[in-house]
Amino acid sequence: MPLNDLLVPLDVDVPEIQPDFSAPFFQGFQVIASYILAGAMIVVFIMLVIAGAALAFRGLAPDRVRSWAGENIAWIFIAAAILGAASGLFAWFVNFDFGF
Repeated sequence: MPLNDLLVPLDVDVPEIQPDFSAPFFQGFQVIASYILAGAMIVVFIMLVIAGAALAFRGLAPDRVRSWAGENIAWIFIAAAILGAASGLFAWFVNFDFGF
């Protein structure tokens, strides 16, 4: 193999590359992900309100609901924090869109 075949020219012209992110299904994925995140946040918020009310007001809920709330309120807080962080990152990077 001759030496000239191994040499690479130093002045290579690389054209400007502009990626195109305008695929039509990306918008649909964003709307679906927004709906899922928003729905999960609403469900977790309702669970948090029910658990807090059951623990705060003794006569509001039966003993079974109060025991469920006492056992699971920390997990509900953790789920709310994780969903809030995921929604915030989604809103930051992709743009939270409810599809209206």
